[in-house]
Amino acid sequence: MTSSKTKSHSTPHRHSQGGKDFRRRVNNKFQAVDTPVPHGSPRIGAASGQPALILKAGREKSLQRRHPWIFSGAVESIDGAPASGDTVPVRDAEGHFLAWAAYNADSQITARVWSWDENEIIDAAFFHKRITNALNTRSTKQFPLPPGEGWGVGKPGNGSRIIHAESDGLPGLIVDQYGSVIVMQLGSAGPERWRETLADILQELCSPVCIYERSDSDGRELEGLSPRAGVLRGALPDQVEVLEHGLRFTVDVAAGQKTGFYLDQCDNRALTGTLSQDKDVLNCFCYTGGFSLYALRGGAKSVLSIDSSREALQIARHNVEINVLDSSRTEWQCADVFEALRKLRDQNRKFDLIILDPPKFAPTAAFAEKAARAYKDINLLGFKLLKPGGLLFTYSCSGGISDDLFQKIVAGAALDAGVTGQIIKKLHAAADHPVLLSFPEGAYLKGLVLRVGM
Repeated sequence: MTSSKTKSHSTPHRHSQGGKDFRRRVNNKFQAVDTPVPHGSPRIGAASGQPALILKAGREKSLQRRHPWIFSGAVESIDGAPASGDTVPVRDAEGHFLAWAAYNADSQITARVWSWDENEIIDAAFFHKRITNALNTRSTKQFPLPPGEGWGVGKPGNGSRIIHAESDGLPGLIVDQYGSVIVMQLGSAGPERWRETLADILQELCSPVCIYERSDSDGRELEGLSPRAGVLRGALPDQVEVLEHGLRFTVDVAAGQKTGFYLDQCDNRALTGTLSQDKDVLNCFCYTGGFSLYALRGGAKSVLSIDSSREALQIARHNVEINVLDSSRTEWQCADVFEALRKLRDQNRKFDLIILDPPKFAPTAAFAEKAARAYKDINLLGFKLLKPGGLLFTYSCSGGISDDLFQKIVAGAALDAGVTGQIIKKLHAAADHPVLLSFPEGAYLKGLVLRVGM
């Protein structure tokens, strides 16, 4: 991989939208009000004469409540012929300005809002300001937090989410920092258009040795975007580590899950460590051993860790070694977790503390019903493997599963398992993953600490 900057841009996506075309028709011909601003134009603003996105009557209410998504069903028409990634003004049925948004012809989310200010200019200076604000809000000077709950400079480690998409006013953009390495993930057409600009700004403000792109999430397919990964700036070190609460973790930036590590579980891992003393622990979907290492350091009698990835388990074992933890208390299984739990049930194995942190079963609400069955199955097995008085840490990172629905699913699993469960604590992502009040979908990670009856 090369460390040189790439100046070329990907070809813009044109209208598809499943055969729909919302552009205004006049005498059965398309009315192109204005030609699109050239790709990569440095200034897009109120005076630019951009094509406009017109909403159906009454469909402006969510935007007035500052929700940043515009779904295809809310669109009456599109004046002009914008390409995916272009910034367009969004107007209500009477033509009143609502927002500037990044258009996407190939997504059910037709546009994502950049700004609510009609006088705002969406250019490099706009992104510089937004990224600077995101970095500042993660400084201890802006928002001091108690020890163990900090972020940025004050966080007990060197890993942090420094841009959290819509919640930082940058829809579709995720940026994680692991020491001197930054990983950037572009999840929608807007940041895709501004890819090089965003990388330049991150290089200027953060001075990393490497900016690595991991735009290969499943969500890009829903946006009509092809997967892409590789070095954007600098050179990727042979080994990347993140320090968290005194524990060292090797991060597989190039091929690991998400951006290489699950920063959102930082505080929840620490909590697990404080409750592991003298316990037999089962860590399911353990990945590179995050919860397992905290449990070992916390004094667990034994830790059984299960994951379907042999490569992840190899890194997990390495993480135990570099932290000089007692490997004699560890057991590792490379297996399908559902199958492994059924075998443990049949063997009548029991545990004092179980962690269930499965992958995303429901990326959107459309998958909620199918995902609910999977969540119920995994939690039912978890309850059956717990000793009386045992603790279950159970999580969902599915945006399509709400907090209330997740709790109902887990309650149903407890009922079927014939146990009485108490909620000891509700858990969410770490503080460097803020949630915009007007965008509750940003609270994708939810967890419960449950105690079963004696």
